[in-house]
Amino acid sequence: MLWIMTASSALKTDRYELTMLEAALRDGTAARPSVFELFSRRLSGGRRFGVVAGTGRLLSLLRDFRFGDDELRYLRDEKVVDAPTLRHLEAYRFAGSIRGYREGELYFPGSPILTVEGTFADAVILETLALSVLNHDSAVATAASRMSIAAGERPLAEMGSRRAAEDSAVAAARAAFIAGFGATSNLEAGRTWGIPTMGTAAHSWTLLHDSEEDAFRAQIAALGTDTTLLVDTYDIRQGVETAIRVAGTGLGGVRIDSGDLPIVAGAVRQQLDELGATGTRITVTSDLDEYAIASLAASPVDAYGVGTSVVTGSGYPTASMVYKLVARQGSDGGWVAVAKASQDKASKGGRKAAFRIVSDGVAQSETVVVSDGFEDLDSPAAHPDGRALQVSFVDGGEIDTAFEGPAGTLAAREHHLRVREELPVRALALSKSDPAIPTVYLDAD
Repeated sequence: MLWIMTASSALKTDRYELTMLEAALRDGTAARPSVFELFSRRLSGGRRFGVVAGTGRLLSLLRDFRFGDDELRYLRDEKVVDAPTLRHLEAYRFAGSIRGYREGELYFPGSPILTVEGTFADAVILETLALSVLNHDSAVATAASRMSIAAGERPLAEMGSRRAAEDSAVAAARAAFIAGFGATSNLEAGRTWGIPTMGTAAHSWTLLHDSEEDAFRAQIAALGTDTTLLVDTYDIRQGVETAIRVAGTGLGGVRIDSGDLPIVAGAVRQQLDELGATGTRITVTSDLDEYAIASLAASPVDAYGVGTSVVTGSGYPTASMVYKLVARQGSDGGWVAVAKASQDKASKGGRKAAFRIVSDGVAQSETVVVSDGFEDLDSPAAHPDGRALQVSFVDGGEIDTAFEGPAGTLAAREHHLRVREELPVRALALSKSDPAIPTVYLDAD
């Protein structure tokens, strides 16, 4: 089934992209074939790997990157661009090609995460949209993956919607699911992306009733004994006792949202076992991040709910990706590699092919082959010990729908969990360090 969004995404961009377009139309360079690349110079926060997320969302937004009457009227009324540029935008449809790392793939400094090829006019105006989507979603996915690794086999639920803007919350839930979370509290994320949803009751439910026991009885009556009761509104020990008295020893779970979690979880587990509720699960949800989750590894916790930390990238809300012109056709028809040379912001010019070199199932390096032109890039056959990292998303303006919607989201999750197994052991540590594998540049033959 084709998954389609309806609202125009054309003005989710920065003004200077359209003013550059106007100038390029004036001087004749708008039609010059160009290659733009989205990449990150470094991994945020001294992390050892990054996770690509947002590509499926970007493709759907690209389909709706259309300048309709409302968008054109705004640009005309605000005198953003001139009349010839408005006529160009009215007919705009991205006609180029996009390839890059699959969603859920790991990336490292210099990885050519997304390559956009087309005329300068085709590609330049996609900069802000591409960066806003991938910077946000990849930051969330990278944090979520670290949390998923720390949690091990214990399930994780994303519940941070109230700590993010409304649309960002839905995107964050999707990114977290791709990177290993199993469920979300956000119903729109469930509807739009097919993510399992979860949730029972907050402290206000208990406070609404005349007693904690009344609240528990009402919840059990509505949801059954397999529900999870929040036991820390008042006294945790009394809450656990009341929960089991009301629901019986078959109660599905209790949730703890406060206190010194390793100590509290141990005490609650002991109390549940003494009451005969040996199968009742313990979920903790108090300001967790990857470090707190790791600290609970030896505690009798069955599941985690994570809010603020995951939707804000656990302190690093952007992946620091950039979108740069790396090659263009010269006035003589030949290809020219171009690159920014500013101090601390230099980029690597040229069209690129990327391979993950793997030995005995463990990633050794990120090999990036660089070419000035188009004909001499290495094929996978030239790297038998490597895994080709780039796939085609858009060909001649035609979007591959396999990467969109719920099916694309699930495929990205499966891909991430599979390629994460290639990480060397040192990549799993949470401390700040260099990237887990080096990025090696090779010139194309």
